[in-house]
Amino acid sequence: MSEKVLVLYGGMSSERTVSQRSGKAIANGLKKAGFTVKEFDFKGRMENVIDQFMPDVVFIALHGKFGEDGTVQGALELLGVPYTGSGVLASSVCMDKFFTKMIFKEMGIPTPNFLSFEKNNLSGIPDFSDILKLLNARKVVIKPVDQGSTIGITIASTEEKFKEGINVAFSFSNRIIIEKFIEGKEITVSVIGNGESLNVLPIIEIVPENEFYDFESKYTPGMSHHIIPARISKESYSEAERIVFQIYNAFKLRDFARIDFIVSDSGDVFALEINTIPGFTETSLLPDAAKAAGIDFPNLVKFIVNEAIKRAK
Repeated sequence: MSEKVLVLYGGMSSERTVSQRSGKAIANGLKKAGFTVKEFDFKGRMENVIDQFMPDVVFIALHGKFGEDGTVQGALELLGVPYTGSGVLASSVCMDKFFTKMIFKEMGIPTPNFLSFEKNNLSGIPDFSDILKLLNARKVVIKPVDQGSTIGITIASTEEKFKEGINVAFSFSNRIIIEKFIEGKEITVSVIGNGESLNVLPIIEIVPENEFYDFESKYTPGMSHHIIPARISKESYSEAERIVFQIYNAFKLRDFARIDFIVSDSGDVFALEINTIPGFTETSLLPDAAKAAGIDFPNLVKFIVNEAIKRAK
């Protein structure tokens, strides 16, 4: 009898449609791998479907709030149901860019300089010219702290764009970060497994058609190009892998994750953020990295489910 896997997708975040695509792809892959699969479009409650289906494991394919942030993980812990991916604390911390970057700083992991501001203190945000001086920057990246898929992100090099970016970011979150923009190559490093099964997949360089790797670039075929292996020096490649191991272990990530970086024109490697539930769509990066490592999609999702089942035993 094959193990039963409940695939949770959809959710209530701004990434709902992307999550639906990820979840359906995962469900199809698991069926091909021989699992008994039930798909469930999650909208806040799941007790009934768990009671009826009685899954051996839940594959969480929810992106963004109420899915990637530890909330669903906590609910499944209470229900006593094994699930894929990182636990409650790691999920919660990694979803918040402010806390992630604070931990990077504490660990000595290079990350672009940044400032943080809250919505209830708009008057405390310095002028754009002062921000540039504080960050020693020519451009800045303005981000809501708790959104994925680059939602709400603006790159600003003018006062007008800066003000617009502040308003956009605050429309998604009550806290934002303003980060120094670093010229260089965008790369991403995917990891699968735990302990002895840990595997760092080939590093991908991302070349977007737009100014940066925004929502359209991520999820529209042809709007970005994945170059494998990334066109960076051996030293930068090794440094990115070293940092990924450090982050994966320190944050207690599990089963799979994707960590984004900028490699500056001088070869310095800067960690940007951690994705504990990265995309699994046809244009997504982690499946592409696995494919480059010789792991097809059904075997990728099978591996992740088996890691979760092993942990539950």
